[in-house]
Amino acid sequence: MSPRCRKCPPVPEQVRVAADLLGSRWTLTIVYAAHTGATRFNELKAAVGPIPPRTLVTRLAELEAAGIVERVVVDARPPQVEYRLTDEGHKLEGLLAALSAFAARQGCASART
Repeated sequence: MSPRCRKCPPVPEQVRVAADLLGSRWTLTIVYAAHTGATRFNELKAAVGPIPPRTLVTRLAELEAAGIVERVVVDARPPQVEYRLTDEGHKLEGLLAALSAFAARQGCASART
């Protein structure tokens, strides 16, 4: 057996499930936009960038099902819908801060066009 081979513990199921959810395209970007204040569908779409509307609807539904965002119907004329981070969603703030710091160190802002 090579000295480079070693027995590593398997990734816990909970981590795999969370990674599957948050690893879907656009998901972390949507959570980041909600964290920075976007609440309405068009605000999220503008903040996220060139996301297809159907994909945004799907990701918001997935995040709602996971308990990360809540869909709130505002009693107004015409009715309005807002998406807000839940307490569980706010627990991702450390991850978002780490992602922002990583992007800043890598110069990712200049690579986005």
